[in-house]
Amino acid sequence: MEKLYYSIGEVAEMLGESTSCIRFWSNSFPDKIKPHRNAKGNRKFTAADIEVLRQAQHLLKTRGMTIEGAAKVLENDDKLVRDRVKALDTLKGIRRELVEIRNSLK
Repeated sequence: MEKLYYSIGEVAEMLGESTSCIRFWSNSFPDKIKPHRNAKGNRKFTAADIEVLRQAQHLLKTRGMTIEGAAKVLENDDKLVRDRVKALDTLKGIRRELVEIRNSLK
């Protein structure tokens, strides 16, 4: 069963980024990423928030966009970005499996 909320540390580990980077991105895209806060004030992210963070990561890290540019793209055409991110994740998974197969044959 999938969790409802993920801590900032869990999200950072999923994306391979630092917690400060995730915090910065969540503050930079307040219209798209709205983490809930617990009684202590800690951010708790939903699966939808994580998906937007993945899209932002793709735009910022892979495509080299600025925060402002990524915000415009996410606002105007996030379906296209979502599809590209899913395709890249699928291809990375296939590559991992092929590398495992190659290593098992050695």
